[in-house]
Amino acid sequence: MPNINKANRQVCDVDIRDVATMKPVLFFETANTTTQNISSESVFAMAKGTKRVAFANPLEGTMTIEAQVYPFELYSLMTDGIIESEASYPVRETIKCTTAGEITIPAGAVAGTVFVFASGDFAGKEITGTFADGKFTATQASDIAIDTEYEVGYIVSKSEKVKKISFNNTKLPKAYYVTMNTVEKDENEVLTPYKIIAYKAQPQRNFELSQSSEGDPSALSMTFDLLETKDGKFVDMVEIEE
Repeated sequence: MPNINKANRQVCDVDIRDVATMKPVLFFETANTTTQNISSESVFAMAKGTKRVAFANPLEGTMTIEAQVYPFELYSLMTDGIIESEASYPVRETIKCTTAGEITIPAGAVAGTVFVFASGDFAGKEITGTFADGKFTATQASDIAIDTEYEVGYIVSKSEKVKKISFNNTKLPKAYYVTMNTVEKDENEVLTPYKIIAYKAQPQRNFELSQSSEGDPSALSMTFDLLETKDGKFVDMVEIEE
């Protein structure tokens, strides 16, 4: 086929698969920017202060995804890829007393973490008492009155309708087979599918999140280091002419 000039202005959809099994892990199509960076610096043998012989260092590179709309699962790539279904976290809520001297605490509250305060005095003067069988009973029954609201703080433990991704030094990122899919437009307005394939891409663990009530929505930037496979594959660029 004759050579035809093409241009690109279409962010890539990202197909992420397990490098060992080729099982799909995540198909991500809401990125705002996708970037590929490949480099290989050379070193030189010098003669009388001038470069005479060049030696190319091995290829190295990165792939980057920048997004403001993305699934929770994307974070898991920066750890061991596991999303857990159990989690514990703090809760603060207002509960009305229906039985004198006690308050019914929602299911899942962890024993030893339940603290009760007068309404408007959260983390102030504690109402002492004991927690058992889903109920907080005041030491002095008169401290908790019927139809009065109290602020309660506790740790809840859940094993359903939650997702948890843990970051720690024992959970290391896996390597993935990553394909970035886009289209190019030629001078005849014809679109051609175009793919950039990284045979072994390992997510970096550094990222930054920022939440603000002003300015642009929060954005996530995720970078993969590109590695070479045992059979020498690194990165391919594929244009589909069908």
